Amino acid sequence: MNGGRIRQMLRAQTRAFLRDKTALFFTFLFPLMFLIVFGGLLGNADSRSKTSVLVVGHGAVVDGLPKAALDIEHVSDPAKALKRVRDGSVPALIEQNGDVVVVRYSATRQVESATVQGIVQAVAGQQNQIASGEAPRYSVEPEQVEDTSLKAIEFLTPGLLAWAISVGAVFGAALTLVTWRDKGILRRLRLSPLTIGEIGAARVTLSLGIAAVQVLMFIGVAVGLFGLHLNGSWWMAIPVAIAGTLAFIAIGLLVGAFSKTVEAASAVSNLIVLPMAFLSGSFFPLDNAPGWVKTVADLFPLKHIVNGLTDVMVRGKGWTAALPEIGILLAFAAVLLAVATRHRVFRWDEA
Repeated sequence: MNGGRIRQMLRAQTRAFLRDKTALFFTFLFPLMFLIVFGGLLGNADSRSKTSVLVVGHGAVVDGLPKAALDIEHVSDPAKALKRVRDGSVPALIEQNGDVVVVRYSATRQVESATVQGIVQAVAGQQNQIASGEAPRYSVEPEQVEDTSLKAIEFLTPGLLAWAISVGAVFGAALTLVTWRDKGILRRLRLSPLTIGEIGAARVTLSLGIAAVQVLMFIGVAVGLFGLHLNGSWWMAIPVAIAGTLAFIAIGLLVGAFSKTVEAASAVSNLIVLPMAFLSGSFFPLDNAPGWVKTVADLFPLKHIVNGLTDVMVRGKGWTAALPEIGILLAFAAVLLAVATRHRVFRWDEA
């Protein structure tokens, strides 16, 4: 392949991309809007929800309530607090008067009320044991080696970034191929010294540059606006994005090869990417999903982009954690690229 011709082709494709305001919007701004909206709505909420309770007074029990499990609000007016429990806005009110602890709970929120009662009983038992002056015979000291929970922004950033990469790559490849074929650009390129490999290399280089910009934009917004704390191996997000881009370029080329119109290519691309985003954990976690959903998700390249980005950006795993996901994505890309660039599949003009 000729490097000079590839650079000329890359410059032409870059200029065309930058002039296309619709492509710029859906590649960069549209995915970022999801991050900003969801990040603003969910803030830094932990994936493990806390139970809200109202507390009146002070004492060994109410002061010993675990803040890790309860969202405690101290109030001074018991009557107003009781009204909030009765209307169901808060599951329970805890009041300590001397040695008596009263838990007033709402029957409309049974699960949360039972949780509060269990916690209060445990704390009261612990305080009774302390007051008796007898040391407990056995002790349990749980130690978690890592934090498996993710705050909302820690989950949203890798998931939405993976979705943005997939959309940019598949739509860019599919729509460009169909548009060029429809306008006769591919036919003219075929008569030029350019080869299929040189045209593809220019398109791949542009898509990889777009993916790198997407990674930096998402990280910048998440860190700057929502306080995302990045893991030390966050830089591995770039190789994951590159591998993911190659996988979805291959999908886009395959879609573009079989689609005869831009509308058809856009519709097919949406039918591929959008369901895949929901089933791959881009918009919500799959922890509680049925087993068959998780099995199907493992077959999708988007799931491996999400996993790779989440592992190296926020889960605290080392750079080697992304290598299996990168390998799967590259293998996926190699197979589909081989199919999409076959002479029987790739068409320079309409048959």
